[in-house]
Amino acid sequence: MNSRATIPILTAVAGGVSLTATAAVWASGHFYKEGSSAEGTLTLVEAAVLGTLTLLTVRYPGNSHRSAIAACLAGFAAPSLLLRYGNPDGTLLAAFGAWSFLTALAVVVGLYLRMLDERRDRAVAETRREQRLELARDLHDFVAHDVSEILAQAQAGQIHAEREAATASAGALQIIEQSAQRALESMDRTLRMLHTAPAVALPSLNELPDLVERFGASGNAQVDLDLVPDLDAPREVGATAYRVVVEALTNVRRHAADASRVTISVARVDGRSLEVSVVDDGRGGAKGALGRRGGLGLPGLQERVAILGGSLDAGPVQPRGWRVVAVLPLNGR
Repeated sequence: MNSRATIPILTAVAGGVSLTATAAVWASGHFYKEGSSAEGTLTLVEAAVLGTLTLLTVRYPGNSHRSAIAACLAGFAAPSLLLRYGNPDGTLLAAFGAWSFLTALAVVVGLYLRMLDERRDRAVAETRREQRLELARDLHDFVAHDVSEILAQAQAGQIHAEREAATASAGALQIIEQSAQRALESMDRTLRMLHTAPAVALPSLNELPDLVERFGASGNAQVDLDLVPDLDAPREVGATAYRVVVEALTNVRRHAADASRVTISVARVDGRSLEVSVVDDGRGGAKGALGRRGGLGLPGLQERVAILGGSLDAGPVQPRGWRVVAVLPLNGR
Protein backbone atom coordinates (compact mmCIF):
# COMPACT_ATOMS: atom_id res chain seq x y z
CA MET A 1 0.00 0.00 0.00
CA ASN A 2 1.20 3.53 -0.75
CA SER A 3 2.67 5.14 2.36
CA ARG A 4 0.61 8.27 1.77
CA ALA A 5 -2.56 6.21 1.64
CA THR A 6 -1.89 4.92 5.16
CA ILE A 7 -1.62 8.43 6.66
CA PRO A 8 -5.41 8.97 7.03
CA ILE A 9 -5.71 5.50 8.58
CA LEU A 10 -2.96 6.20 11.13
CA THR A 11 -4.47 9.60 11.85
CA ALA A 12 -7.94 8.14 12.43
CA VAL A 13 -6.55 5.40 14.67
CA ALA A 14 -4.43 7.88 16.67
CA GLY A 15 -7.35 10.30 17.03
CA GLY A 16 -9.73 7.54 18.06
CA VAL A 17 -7.30 6.06 20.62
CA SER A 18 -6.59 9.51 22.07
CA LEU A 19 -10.28 10.38 22.41
CA THR A 20 -10.95 6.98 23.99
CA ALA A 21 -8.15 7.52 26.50
CA THR A 22 -9.47 11.00 27.33
CA ALA A 23 -12.98 9.63 27.80
CA ALA A 24 -11.62 6.86 30.06
CA VAL A 25 -9.73 9.36 32.25
CA TRP A 26 -12.78 11.59 32.45
CA ALA A 27 -15.09 8.67 33.32
CA SER A 28 -12.75 7.26 35.97
CA GLY A 29 -12.18 10.57 37.64
CA HIS A 30 -8.42 9.93 37.90
CA PHE A 31 -7.35 13.20 36.33
CA TYR A 32 -3.81 14.24 35.55
CA LYS A 33 -2.09 16.33 38.17
CA GLU A 34 -1.03 19.78 37.12
CA GLY A 35 2.73 20.21 37.48
CA SER A 36 3.47 16.53 36.87
CA SER A 37 6.43 16.44 34.48
CA ALA A 38 5.74 12.89 33.25
CA GLU A 39 2.07 13.50 32.47
CA GLY A 40 2.82 16.94 31.03
CA THR A 41 5.49 15.55 28.74
CA LEU A 42 3.19 12.73 27.64
CA THR A 43 0.43 15.23 26.86
CA LEU A 44 2.73 17.48 24.80
CA VAL A 45 4.15 14.55 22.83
CA GLU A 46 0.67 13.19 22.14
CA ALA A 47 -0.54 16.63 21.04
CA ALA A 48 2.46 17.06 18.75
CA VAL A 49 1.85 13.67 17.14
CA LEU A 50 -1.83 14.41 16.62
CA GLY A 51 -1.06 17.84 15.16
CA THR A 52 1.54 16.41 12.80
CA LEU A 53 -0.80 13.67 11.62
CA THR A 54 -3.55 16.23 11.07
CA LEU A 55 -1.20 18.35 8.96
CA LEU A 56 -0.07 15.35 6.89
CA THR A 57 -3.63 14.14 6.38
CA VAL A 58 -4.69 17.53 5.04
CA ARG A 59 -1.61 17.77 2.81
CA TYR A 60 -1.92 14.23 1.38
CA PRO A 61 -5.68 13.71 1.41
CA GLY A 62 -5.98 10.56 -0.72
CA ASN A 63 -9.62 9.55 -0.23
CA SER A 64 -11.18 12.90 0.62
CA HIS A 65 -14.07 11.48 2.70
CA ARG A 66 -11.79 9.23 4.76
CA SER A 67 -9.21 11.98 5.19
CA ALA A 68 -11.81 14.48 6.38
CA ILE A 69 -13.02 12.09 9.08
CA ALA A 70 -9.45 11.32 10.17
CA ALA A 71 -8.47 14.99 10.33
CA CYS A 72 -11.57 15.82 12.39
CA LEU A 73 -10.84 13.01 14.85
CA ALA A 74 -7.21 14.02 15.37
CA GLY A 75 -7.97 17.72 15.27
CA PHE A 76 -10.58 17.38 18.00
CA ALA A 77 -8.49 14.92 20.04
CA ALA A 78 -5.52 17.29 20.42
CA PRO A 79 -7.21 20.09 22.41
CA SER A 80 -9.38 17.50 24.20
CA LEU A 81 -6.22 16.24 25.94
CA LEU A 82 -6.66 19.10 28.42
CA LEU A 83 -9.86 17.48 29.68
CA ARG A 84 -7.63 14.88 31.33
CA TYR A 85 -6.78 17.54 33.93
CA GLY A 86 -10.33 17.68 35.23
CA ASN A 87 -13.14 20.20 35.01
CA PRO A 88 -11.93 23.12 32.91
CA ASP A 89 -11.40 26.38 34.73
CA GLY A 90 -10.29 29.70 33.28
CA THR A 91 -6.72 28.57 32.76
CA LEU A 92 -7.71 25.30 31.10
CA LEU A 93 -10.23 27.08 28.89
CA ALA A 94 -7.54 29.49 27.75
CA ALA A 95 -5.19 26.60 27.09
CA PHE A 96 -7.96 24.76 25.24
CA GLY A 97 -8.44 27.80 22.98
CA ALA A 98 -4.69 28.02 22.32
CA TRP A 99 -4.44 24.33 21.46
CA SER A 100 -7.49 24.60 19.22
CA PHE A 101 -5.77 27.48 17.44
CA LEU A 102 -2.61 25.40 16.94
CA THR A 103 -4.70 22.55 15.54
CA ALA A 104 -6.40 24.95 13.12
CA LEU A 105 -2.95 26.29 12.20
CA ALA A 106 -1.81 22.75 11.36
CA VAL A 107 -4.82 22.43 9.04
CA VAL A 108 -4.01 25.76 7.35
CA VAL A 109 -0.35 24.81 6.90
CA GLY A 110 -1.37 21.44 5.44
CA LEU A 111 -3.75 23.11 2.99
CA TYR A 112 -1.06 25.60 1.97
CA LEU A 113 1.51 22.86 1.37
CA ARG A 114 -1.05 20.88 -0.63
CA MET A 115 -1.72 23.96 -2.75
CA LEU A 116 2.01 24.28 -3.43
CA ASP A 117 2.16 20.58 -4.39
CA GLU A 118 -0.76 20.97 -6.79
CA ARG A 119 0.77 24.11 -8.30
CA ARG A 120 4.07 22.29 -8.83
CA ASP A 121 2.28 19.32 -10.40
CA ARG A 122 0.41 21.64 -12.75
CA ALA A 123 3.68 23.34 -13.72
CA VAL A 124 5.30 19.97 -14.45
CA ALA A 125 2.26 18.88 -16.48
CA GLU A 126 2.32 22.13 -18.44
CA THR A 127 6.03 21.75 -19.12
CA ARG A 128 5.48 18.22 -20.41
CA ARG A 129 2.61 19.44 -22.54
CA GLU A 130 4.83 22.13 -24.06
CA GLN A 131 7.48 19.50 -24.77
CA ARG A 132 4.91 17.34 -26.53
CA LEU A 133 3.72 20.30 -28.59
CA GLU A 134 7.30 21.20 -29.47
CA LEU A 135 7.90 17.60 -30.49
CA ALA A 136 4.76 17.59 -32.63
CA ARG A 137 5.74 20.87 -34.31
CA ASP A 138 9.21 19.62 -35.16
CA LEU A 139 7.87 16.32 -36.45
CA HIS A 140 5.50 18.22 -38.70
CA ASP A 141 7.98 20.91 -39.79
CA PHE A 142 10.83 18.61 -40.79
CA VAL A 143 9.76 14.99 -41.04
CA ALA A 144 6.51 15.76 -42.88
CA HIS A 145 8.43 17.68 -45.52
CA ASP A 146 10.85 14.82 -46.16
CA VAL A 147 8.05 12.24 -46.16
CA SER A 148 6.14 14.35 -48.70
CA GLU A 149 9.26 14.36 -50.86
CA ILE A 150 9.52 10.57 -50.49
CA LEU A 151 5.89 10.25 -51.60
CA ALA A 152 6.45 12.43 -54.67
CA GLN A 153 9.54 10.49 -55.69
CA ALA A 154 7.83 7.13 -55.13
CA GLN A 155 5.01 8.23 -57.43
CA ALA A 156 7.53 9.43 -60.01
CA GLY A 157 9.39 6.13 -59.75
CA GLN A 158 6.21 4.22 -60.48
CA ILE A 159 5.55 6.30 -63.56
CA HIS A 160 9.11 5.81 -64.81
CA ALA A 161 8.90 2.09 -64.12
CA GLU A 162 5.73 1.87 -66.19
CA ARG A 163 7.56 3.57 -69.04
CA GLU A 164 10.56 1.27 -68.55
CA ALA A 165 12.86 4.23 -67.98
CA ALA A 166 15.42 2.42 -65.86
CA THR A 167 17.79 5.39 -65.51
CA ALA A 168 15.06 7.78 -64.37
CA SER A 169 13.71 5.21 -61.94
CA ALA A 170 17.16 4.72 -60.45
CA GLY A 171 17.50 8.48 -59.95
CA ALA A 172 14.10 8.69 -58.28
CA LEU A 173 14.92 5.79 -55.97
CA GLN A 174 18.21 7.47 -55.02
CA ILE A 175 16.36 10.65 -54.06
CA ILE A 176 13.89 8.56 -52.06
CA GLU A 177 16.79 7.02 -50.15
CA GLN A 178 18.29 10.43 -49.39
CA SER A 179 14.94 11.85 -48.30
CA ALA A 180 14.33 8.86 -46.03
CA GLN A 181 17.75 9.35 -44.43
CA ARG A 182 16.98 13.01 -43.79
CA ALA A 183 13.60 12.07 -42.30
CA LEU A 184 15.29 9.65 -39.90
CA GLU A 185 17.88 12.26 -38.95
CA SER A 186 15.11 14.78 -38.31
CA MET A 187 13.29 12.23 -36.17
CA ASP A 188 16.43 11.54 -34.14
CA ARG A 189 17.06 15.25 -33.67
CA THR A 190 13.49 15.80 -32.52
CA LEU A 191 13.51 12.90 -30.07
CA ARG A 192 16.75 14.15 -28.52
CA MET A 193 14.77 17.17 -27.34
CA LEU A 194 13.21 14.92 -24.70
CA HIS A 195 16.57 14.08 -23.14
CA THR A 196 18.93 16.16 -21.07
CA ALA A 197 21.74 16.16 -23.62
CA PRO A 198 22.98 19.54 -24.93
CA ALA A 199 20.63 21.14 -27.41
CA VAL A 200 21.26 20.26 -31.03
CA ALA A 201 21.97 23.01 -33.54
CA LEU A 202 18.94 24.80 -34.93
CA PRO A 203 18.50 25.12 -38.70
CA SER A 204 19.72 28.43 -40.15
CA LEU A 205 19.21 30.62 -43.19
CA ASN A 206 22.42 29.24 -44.68
CA GLU A 207 20.69 25.87 -45.11
CA LEU A 208 17.94 27.30 -47.32
CA PRO A 209 19.83 26.82 -50.63
CA ASP A 210 20.20 23.08 -49.95
CA LEU A 211 16.53 22.85 -49.00
CA VAL A 212 15.46 24.67 -52.19
CA GLU A 213 17.76 22.51 -54.32
CA ARG A 214 16.29 19.30 -52.90
CA PHE A 215 12.76 20.57 -53.43
CA GLY A 216 13.46 21.56 -57.01
CA ALA A 217 15.13 18.24 -57.78
CA SER A 218 12.13 16.26 -56.54
CA GLY A 219 9.50 18.03 -58.64
CA ASN A 220 8.78 19.85 -61.87
CA ALA A 221 8.40 23.36 -60.47
CA GLN A 222 11.08 25.98 -61.01
CA VAL A 223 12.21 27.28 -57.64
CA ASP A 224 13.87 30.70 -57.30
CA LEU A 225 15.56 31.74 -54.07
CA ASP A 226 16.41 35.37 -53.34
CA LEU A 227 18.65 35.26 -50.26
CA VAL A 228 21.44 37.64 -49.32
CA PRO A 229 24.55 35.56 -48.51
CA ASP A 230 25.53 35.45 -44.84
CA LEU A 231 22.42 37.36 -43.80
CA ASP A 232 22.87 38.12 -40.10
CA ALA A 233 19.90 37.06 -37.94
CA PRO A 234 19.49 35.75 -34.38
CA ARG A 235 19.51 31.97 -34.13
CA GLU A 236 15.82 31.68 -33.18
CA VAL A 237 14.79 34.02 -36.00
CA GLY A 238 16.83 32.11 -38.57
CA ALA A 239 15.42 28.77 -37.41
CA THR A 240 11.85 30.09 -37.55
CA ALA A 241 12.41 31.55 -41.03
CA TYR A 242 13.70 28.15 -42.16
CA ARG A 243 10.60 26.47 -40.71
CA VAL A 244 8.33 28.90 -42.56
CA VAL A 245 9.96 27.98 -45.87
CA VAL A 246 9.78 24.25 -45.06
CA GLU A 247 6.08 24.48 -44.24
CA ALA A 248 5.29 26.57 -47.31
CA LEU A 249 7.12 24.15 -49.62
CA THR A 250 5.43 21.18 -47.95
CA ASN A 251 2.03 22.78 -48.60
CA VAL A 252 3.00 23.38 -52.23
CA ARG A 253 3.76 19.67 -52.50
CA ARG A 254 0.48 18.70 -50.87
CA HIS A 255 -1.98 21.23 -52.26
CA ALA A 256 -0.43 22.75 -55.39
CA ALA A 257 1.29 19.91 -57.22
CA ASP A 258 0.50 21.70 -60.51
CA ALA A 259 2.63 24.71 -59.56
CA SER A 260 5.22 25.53 -62.22
CA ARG A 261 7.06 28.22 -60.29
CA VAL A 262 7.87 28.87 -56.67
CA THR A 263 9.57 32.10 -55.57
CA ILE A 264 11.25 32.38 -52.18
CA SER A 265 12.48 35.69 -50.85
CA VAL A 266 14.30 36.36 -47.57
CA ALA A 267 15.28 39.98 -46.96
CA ARG A 268 15.59 42.70 -44.34
CA VAL A 269 12.72 45.17 -44.01
CA ASP A 270 13.48 48.64 -42.60
CA GLY A 271 16.66 47.21 -41.11
CA ARG A 272 14.70 45.94 -38.10
CA SER A 273 12.78 42.93 -39.40
CA LEU A 274 13.27 39.88 -41.57
CA GLU A 275 10.62 39.17 -44.18
CA VAL A 276 10.20 35.64 -45.52
CA SER A 277 7.98 35.24 -48.56
CA VAL A 278 7.05 32.06 -50.46
CA VAL A 279 4.82 32.42 -53.53
CA ASP A 280 3.64 29.69 -55.90
CA ASP A 281 1.42 29.76 -58.98
CA GLY A 282 -0.47 26.56 -58.26
CA ARG A 283 -4.24 26.24 -58.50
CA GLY A 284 -4.62 24.47 -55.16
CA GLY A 285 -5.68 26.44 -52.11
CA ALA A 286 -8.47 27.34 -49.72
CA LYS A 287 -10.42 30.45 -48.93
CA GLY A 288 -9.51 32.59 -45.97
CA ALA A 289 -6.32 33.26 -44.08
CA LEU A 290 -4.04 30.36 -43.31
CA GLY A 291 -5.74 28.06 -45.79
CA ARG A 292 -4.09 24.95 -47.19
CA ARG A 293 -3.68 23.95 -43.59
CA GLY A 294 -3.02 20.47 -42.38
CA GLY A 295 -2.44 19.32 -38.84
CA LEU A 296 -0.20 21.68 -36.90
CA GLY A 297 1.30 23.36 -39.99
CA LEU A 298 0.66 27.04 -40.55
CA PRO A 299 -1.39 27.55 -37.34
CA GLY A 300 1.48 26.10 -35.32
CA LEU A 301 3.97 28.31 -37.16
CA GLN A 302 1.79 31.35 -36.54
CA GLU A 303 2.05 30.65 -32.81
CA ARG A 304 5.82 30.22 -33.03
CA VAL A 305 6.21 33.46 -35.01
CA ALA A 306 3.97 35.34 -32.55
CA ILE A 307 6.21 34.25 -29.66
CA LEU A 308 9.08 36.07 -31.39
CA GLY A 309 6.92 39.17 -31.80
CA GLY A 310 6.35 38.68 -35.52
CA SER A 311 3.42 37.98 -37.82
CA LEU A 312 2.50 35.29 -40.34
CA ASP A 313 -0.05 35.66 -43.11
CA ALA A 314 -1.11 33.34 -45.91
CA GLY A 315 -3.59 33.75 -48.70
CA PRO A 316 -4.32 33.55 -52.42
CA VAL A 317 -2.73 35.84 -55.00
CA GLN A 318 -4.03 36.92 -58.37
CA PRO A 319 -4.41 35.63 -61.00
CA ARG A 320 -3.65 32.35 -59.24
CA GLY A 321 -1.39 30.91 -56.60
CA TRP A 322 -0.69 31.18 -52.90
CA ARG A 323 1.56 33.39 -50.82
CA VAL A 324 2.97 32.87 -47.33
CA VAL A 325 4.63 35.86 -45.67
CA ALA A 326 6.30 36.00 -42.26
CA VAL A 327 7.78 39.13 -40.70
CA LEU A 328 10.20 38.46 -37.84
CA PRO A 329 11.79 41.20 -35.69
CA LEU A 330 15.58 40.97 -35.62
CA ASN A 331 15.95 42.72 -32.26
CA GLY A 332 13.19 41.10 -30.22
CA ARG A 333 9.72 42.48 -29.68
